[in-house]
Amino acid sequence: MTAGTRGPAEAVPHARFAGRLVDALGPDAVSTDPGTLQRYSHDYGHVSEPFLPLAVVFAGAVEDVQETLRLAGRHGVSVIARGAGTGVSGGVHATEGCIVLSLERMNRILDIRAEDEVAVVEPGVVNADLNDAVAPLGLMYAPDPASFRQSTIGGNVATNAGGLRCAKYGVTRDSVLGLEVVLADGTLIRTGRDTFKGVAGYDLTSLFVGSEGTLGVVVSVTVRLRYLSAEHRSVAALFPDIVAAAAGVVAIARRRVQPAITELLDSGTMAVIDTLHGTDLAARGGALLLVRLDGHGAAIEESLVRGALLELGASLSEAGDALADRLIEMRRSSRGDEQDDAYRVGEDVAVPRSRLVSYMAELRDIAARHGVLLRIVAHAGDGNLHPTFWVEPAAGEAGLGRLNAALDESIRAALAAGGTITGEHGVGQYKRRWLAWEQQPEVLDLQHRVKKLFDPQGILNPGKAI
Repeated sequence: MTAGTRGPAEAVPHARFAGRLVDALGPDAVSTDPGTLQRYSHDYGHVSEPFLPLAVVFAGAVEDVQETLRLAGRHGVSVIARGAGTGVSGGVHATEGCIVLSLERMNRILDIRAEDEVAVVEPGVVNADLNDAVAPLGLMYAPDPASFRQSTIGGNVATNAGGLRCAKYGVTRDSVLGLEVVLADGTLIRTGRDTFKGVAGYDLTSLFVGSEGTLGVVVSVTVRLRYLSAEHRSVAALFPDIVAAAAGVVAIARRRVQPAITELLDSGTMAVIDTLHGTDLAARGGALLLVRLDGHGAAIEESLVRGALLELGASLSEAGDALADRLIEMRRSSRGDEQDDAYRVGEDVAVPRSRLVSYMAELRDIAARHGVLLRIVAHAGDGNLHPTFWVEPAAGEAGLGRLNAALDESIRAALAAGGTITGEHGVGQYKRRWLAWEQQPEVLDLQHRVKKLFDPQGILNPGKAI
């Protein structure tokens, strides 16, 4: 049996399977309402093959997850575990004949141990809610994707989500100490530990983080907390163009300063912010670099950053100007404009920071060569870029052809620069077409063998991640 295929299962008509879920879990935990099925059938990623799930299960406890997976395995029904659905790579798109297992009701913070700098949460806890809970204790949960006010910790774990603070504090994997996971057959296991250090056995925790629900369903997460800095300084620097701003990122690194946040926005992204918030950024410069320093040495680091950027001719915000802080928050919504998603693709690549300047210049060349429009926002401190390519709807099929050609070329250019096809959003369904460009056949085969070990019937989120 090849990886991803299903073993023997008790065939049952789809309508009857939904009834068995209701019998096992109760009517409040299962929905077959058409509107609900539609809402839970996708995330924010491009949908190439739309399907509706047979049912949506709203798990309220670990036992609900276990029973759902036991039933699904018995009847050969695929299960797609889902958090808030804020992903953009199609990681929770419904597939034919599946059920969607929503974990949003499992939203309790189970434990906060401030002296140990550890918290234990259920997967449906919203990222921002955890931060609000630990902030009075002088602590924070460091990973902060732009969707942190909506996205859940379980979803962040599934995709190994990143965010604005990742250059200094790491991605989700760097803050996860242990997990409770329900396997495909309903077995509950515990991986990892409650301590910052520990090397007993294989690191299964890290294997589950970023596996996009293809190996098991996470039902509890033990996370490491960090100190919440009482001191921070923010700098907004305007540059004439995106390449000059990218050079500013390199200049900061050469001063051996590690900002908590280093965000880079081009003129198109600045225009989006202007439209959303009534600012006039695009009229004042061609690119914007946003830097936040934290910790007791924030003032010293701010001085070093200002010196580095002034040498490059940047126009800087005044020290203590609250606008720089506000701009960082505005940046989180800077991709949410009203362009037609059918003619736009937002990407998520990462390149070595030393290649940031040359890669951004190459993106501009690619867009011009294919006659498509481009704007760029980047977590520049760790080389993670989000270029958005688009064409006007009037361009029709020919325009979409140019768009796809530019997209493919941008991915190949990122790989040629030593980069990756996804920095933080995950492979999901959409990026699988490029995975073989990055990973050798032996590695792909090994991943499918791991998948088959954990999920012999192939019922967990099929067609995603690998």
